[in-house]
Amino acid sequence: MNRKRVGILISGRGSNMSALIAAAKAPDYPAEIVGVLSNRAAAPGLAIAAAEGIATASLAQSKFPSRDMFEDVMTQTLESWDVDFVCLAGFMRILGEDFVNHWAGRMINIHPSLLPLYKGLDTHQRALADGATVHGCTVHFVTPGLDEGAPILQAQVPVLAGDTPDTLSARVLVEEHRIYPEALRLLATGKVGAL
Repeated sequence: MNRKRVGILISGRGSNMSALIAAAKAPDYPAEIVGVLSNRAAAPGLAIAAAEGIATASLAQSKFPSRDMFEDVMTQTLESWDVDFVCLAGFMRILGEDFVNHWAGRMINIHPSLLPLYKGLDTHQRALADGATVHGCTVHFVTPGLDEGAPILQAQVPVLAGDTPDTLSARVLVEEHRIYPEALRLLATGKVGAL
């Protein structure tokens, strides 16, 4: 099987990164995780990836004169790993249009809401404030507009009486870890493509 090569961008603990790494250990999984890049050198996910024998890199945007230069080096790093696809897993930076367009149709993200609802941050808190009865997560293609790319998979969870942003987040995270590897499988096998 010709497995697709995947790079993951993280900023923190990388729990979705860990879910993708675990899925890729299955011999019949159509993708392999070949590199993890973080914009924070202290991101705990880097050590997790390194312990799995995966190439890692960290780049601080503050060390570059411009976002474009920072993102150019990100692309060079990903291309040095010869990646076919890029997965964002808690990468807490807005990406520039040139970078996004370079990876168009080859970069996906997991977002903790049922898009198009609750784009951006604080999704669980906003869902609770709105009195939502259903919440969830979405894997989608990355486009220049924030959280606007075509969805690949979604999963729903009920909002329960007494939920806090933390309890709701924990239930959604279980679903994130389930659907992100499945969405990457669909992408790697050509069963889904950018719209």
